[in-house]
Amino acid sequence: MLERFDELTTAHVADACLRSGLPVRTVSLTAVVGGRVAGRVLPVQHMGSIDVYLEAFENAIPGDVLVVDNGGRRDEACVGDLISAEAQGAGCSGVVIWGLHRDTVDVQAIGLPLFSLGALPNGPIHLDPQPADALSKATIGEWTVTSDDLVLGDEDGLLFVPADRIEELFDLADSIMATERRQSEDIRAGRSLREQVNFGAYLTARAADPSLTFRQHLDAAKGAIEQ
Repeated sequence: MLERFDELTTAHVADACLRSGLPVRTVSLTAVVGGRVAGRVLPVQHMGSIDVYLEAFENAIPGDVLVVDNGGRRDEACVGDLISAEAQGAGCSGVVIWGLHRDTVDVQAIGLPLFSLGALPNGPIHLDPQPADALSKATIGEWTVTSDDLVLGDEDGLLFVPADRIEELFDLADSIMATERRQSEDIRAGRSLREQVNFGAYLTARAADPSLTFRQHLDAAKGAIEQ
């Protein structure tokens, strides 16, 4: 899956979600350790103790991405070098944190792709009871994800998609990417995007019918921009 995703970006797959009628479940997180990530969600709700991570790793499948729900807290870090190294040893392909990390230099040296909201020196300052579903779902931003989901990550952020739709989405994303590359090549060759999408005709038609949208114009012209 990572090899297939290497030819695409999260932007292409997000556009594919939109075209296929799926929710576009994206979050903007910083890539602390560079690299692309694609794998099954290994969800964890962090309650202040590392044992929940260790339990999750007991059931990890090679290629999984540890997805940590720390409620978006900014008063503590919930993942550091030890958990990053343990995740790597368990076969995980990356770590995604809805919260903060620490031990940045050591985490970068480990080299496992890691995305978070930022860094903070101190570790957990709270300890709450662990819910029964702590290892079955995680809430990241406005989205709740499970092991039925895949997570894709690159320089633009993270995207969650249903695992059973990934081939369809990759095929659509391939088509979108090919169209955008052709359009980009045409722009560099001197044919503007406005010319490619017949933008002048759209403005004329909109003047006659103010309800006409650009998307409707593109649909009629079989364009690909904004679709």
